Amino acid sequence: MIRTVKPKNARSKRALEKKQPKIVENVKTVLFVPGQTTNQALHDICIDFASLKEPYQKRLHKKNKILPFEDASSLEFFSEKNDTSIIVLSTSNKKRPNNLTFVRMFNYSVYDMIEMQVIGNFKLLRDFKTRAFQVGLKPMFTFQGQVFDTVPVFKQVKSLFLDMFRGEVTSLLDVAGLQWVISVSAVEEDDNNETVSKFPLVHFRVYKLVTYHSPEPKLPRVELVETGPRLDFKIGRYQLASPEVQKEAFKIPPQLRKKTKKNVETDMLGDKVATIHVGKQDLSRLQTRKMKGLKSRYDQHPEEEPVDNIEEEEDSQEKKRQKRE
Repeated sequence: MIRTVKPKNARSKRALEKKQPKIVENVKTVLFVPGQTTNQALHDICIDFASLKEPYQKRLHKKNKILPFEDASSLEFFSEKNDTSIIVLSTSNKKRPNNLTFVRMFNYSVYDMIEMQVIGNFKLLRDFKTRAFQVGLKPMFTFQGQVFDTVPVFKQVKSLFLDMFRGEVTSLLDVAGLQWVISVSAVEEDDNNETVSKFPLVHFRVYKLVTYHSPEPKLPRVELVETGPRLDFKIGRYQLASPEVQKEAFKIPPQLRKKTKKNVETDMLGDKVATIHVGKQDLSRLQTRKMKGLKSRYDQHPEEEPVDNIEEEEDSQEKKRQKRE
């Protein structure tokens, strides 16, 4: 590990402050490290990945003898020295040809890693004549396949690509900035051929959005044009994050935690449901005399007894008749 020294000037102090933990995580920088047994094909693939990751990428040019699953101390050293969160190690040998090892770091220590071997029928950016997109734009992602939500290894692959190409987190959205799409698919039919892989192959594709005129004036016609690189990965060895490290990595700082409001909850649909406590009400003061039949002159007092006897009613009617005669 690198020694922590006291900064001697303002420049070194600012450099150390950049490495300190932040409330809002910055964009993850990717470091491409060539292994001792790398080849020209992996070198070209790493260059294409670096072009997709511009400007948040760094590349080492000298070969390094690193065995990540046996000893990852060298990768941790490179991560702290270059202040990078993701490392891509390229190696190739007879047992594992054209192998890319994706390593994610947390607190300059290995969080998880996975080997993905490139199948021979790949295409690079130079093999496509389509004009590339602008640098620094956020991509749109599509993950096709049920395994990305059910199998832990493919959940790791999905999280890895999202972290690698996420870009800056922003609430502002410009339609002109939506220029390219990264499509990652895993067809379960590939699992039938166990000679290739015991897992489905991971198909990595990159497309550019191209708009054309359409009959409708306000709705253009959108098409996807492949720009490359086109890669098919075979999943090899992998190492998942331990529960303790995963719990520490997913911890939310107190400044970003939502303050809970008393008697306020959120239901399954996202609507706020609140409990209101009302004091005791005096219903005798309730205004209900807006109707003619409810006015006070029509009220019946308790001392006035209603006429219930039919005979008394008949006597009173006879008396009225006699007076009329």
